[in-house]
Amino acid sequence: MRYSLILITLLFAALTSTASPDSDTIIIRSDGSSERISRDLDSLINTWYVNIAVKNKPVEYTGDTAVLQYPDSVYINRLSKVNSIIKLPYNNIIRNHIHVYTIRQRDKFSAVLGLMDYYFPMFEDVFDSYGLPAELKYLAIIESALNPNAVSRVGATGLWQFMYSTGRMYGLTINSVVDERRDPLRSTHAAARFIKDLYGIYNDWILVIAAYNCGPGNVNKAIRRSGNKKDYWEIFYNLPRETRGYIPQYIAAVYGVNYYMEHNLIPMPLNIPVAIDTIMINKDIHLAQISEVMGIPLGELRALNPQYRTGLIPGSSKPLALTLPMTHLGDFIDLNDTIRRYKPDVYLNKSTQIADPTRSSYLPADPKGKTKLIYTVQEGDNLGYISEWYRVGLSDLRYWNNINRNTIRLGQKLVVYVDPAKSEYYSKISSMTFAEKQKMAGKTVPANTNPIASNEPFETDGEYVIHTVRSGDTIWDIVKLYSNVTSGQILALNNISDPARIHIGQKLKIKKKS
Repeated sequence: MRYSLILITLLFAALTSTASPDSDTIIIRSDGSSERISRDLDSLINTWYVNIAVKNKPVEYTGDTAVLQYPDSVYINRLSKVNSIIKLPYNNIIRNHIHVYTIRQRDKFSAVLGLMDYYFPMFEDVFDSYGLPAELKYLAIIESALNPNAVSRVGATGLWQFMYSTGRMYGLTINSVVDERRDPLRSTHAAARFIKDLYGIYNDWILVIAAYNCGPGNVNKAIRRSGNKKDYWEIFYNLPRETRGYIPQYIAAVYGVNYYMEHNLIPMPLNIPVAIDTIMINKDIHLAQISEVMGIPLGELRALNPQYRTGLIPGSSKPLALTLPMTHLGDFIDLNDTIRRYKPDVYLNKSTQIADPTRSSYLPADPKGKTKLIYTVQEGDNLGYISEWYRVGLSDLRYWNNINRNTIRLGQKLVVYVDPAKSEYYSKISSMTFAEKQKMAGKTVPANTNPIASNEPFETDGEYVIHTVRSGDTIWDIVKLYSNVTSGQILALNNISDPARIHIGQKLKIKKKS
């Protein structure tokens, strides 16, 4: 039975893996950074606990970052002192990744450090129950930056970045309402089973970590092409490019977690409750019902229960776990009947149980001392413009409306909180023209360049129009301004492989309407 399971795992994982090496590639640049690290750390900032903590985080170290770099001998000595049964070698690639965590992305890495107290004890407990080394917990840092809602460009999801087929193979429920790849506990059990099967194949932890990333099929091909050598560094150049960066990232994460103090890094103080408990739910209930009756912020409930994509816990189909802060568990039991009777026609209505990545059925509690206004998205709008018009932070606007990226849609209702003394002034914005709103924000609008009024671009150049990327723009926002093109055409024309990598001030060519 054991060998049958290993054989199935080997054959299946040769076709699927936790990430796709061809389409989700890590590019090791000369400066040592990687696109995947940056993307995952960026996504972490949008999570509920981190978003709140960012507003109140302590002053970061602002001195000369050169003093935070050490000679190679120091890094080698420190890695040798880490208690680990997994070998931790050192080279220039590993040094470059260490600098990503400790220098280039240090402010975001502090958020990862702040989450460790919540997730690492859970990981260690699960891995210990499977007889696995506890240091495998560092894998979650390079997989997802400890963000249970992380989704890669190819659909790998959760703390452990399971693809749909691999997650189903290891017993995770994945549908439009429940996605257990996002469940911290159940996904960790699935990752432990996958890792244990991989160790049964290779009996080498470095190769196990490599195979976790690209699948045993790719590792086996690299071994064959290297003359059956089974040392990671000897098969290095025969591995997919992503996996060549994966082990250095792992070692850099181990170093960063163990020696962050030596780099003047401070874990971000998060209010995520370490003392939690779960209770099994055997009837349908919505997180919004619990939030409104018990007074727990809905964002917090969603952060503790990320597997429920719409907020609905469909307990009537099978018993499901609800995670709550320990301090609220008794109150939930006492108020159970009251919670279930609260607005069931609103929150348990089948027509509202649709997973929509651009909106949510909840909003955070109104900020104290602020007036709530509603803005209806108009053609040509983007979040950058709207935040300027209302003079609010872009991150606040995203948080108030549960927007993880920058995507908004025509007609969408956005909540904006403003100073009560200026609420009458800001309430007029929805009825203004684009030019009037820009003028109010202190921006000049050249004649006949209003994309809403004339649909003309800002500049022309022969057969192309030139669009200058503005704050808050995404490729999809830009496409909406020019009805004759698709996002794929813009990306191809401007030689852009990753639509998330456009930047403010960038000039994009767009073919003129024929």
